[in-house]
Amino acid sequence: MASAKERILETASTLFGKQGYNSTGINQIISEAKVAKASFYQYFKSKDDLCIEYLNVRHQYWFNKLNHFCEQEENLKVKILSSFDFLIHMNQEENFQGCSFLNILSEIPMDNAKILNVIQHHKTELRKYFTELLKNDTLSDHIYLLFESCIIESQLFKSNELIEKTKKIVNNLIS
Repeated sequence: MASAKERILETASTLFGKQGYNSTGINQIISEAKVAKASFYQYFKSKDDLCIEYLNVRHQYWFNKLNHFCEQEENLKVKILSSFDFLIHMNQEENFQGCSFLNILSEIPMDNAKILNVIQHHKTELRKYFTELLKNDTLSDHIYLLFESCIIESQLFKSNELIEKTKKIVNNLIS
């Protein structure tokens, strides 16, 4: 059986995804995770601290899946295109939940530096992912921005159609 901390994080992940960060209360997380209030506060001082841990775990999970999804590809162009296939895969797996980081960003005050830093770190790492692959800042930023817009648009319309269209654009951009 999962530890109390793991149950708290799993429950928070599910609830944040289904009903949003602001609509999810600590008491609901405690109840649905079947932990004592003292156990929650043993691991997390606040809901913000839980959010930071959730985002850090999500970051690791997401990048591990992205890297695993694309690692078999030798050809650079195919690897980049596979990263867009990864978005389609995640949309199917998570029912168009979208980006956990952007979802949280839309709900927090912009002066919440602790959570904002974690979100910015995730996006910086994603940008770096494309930069390291392409070795061209302008092209990699272009691909990154297309990738990000695909996440948002596919969540909004609950469709992978624009991801498929973007793959064609990316295919033409990469020589």
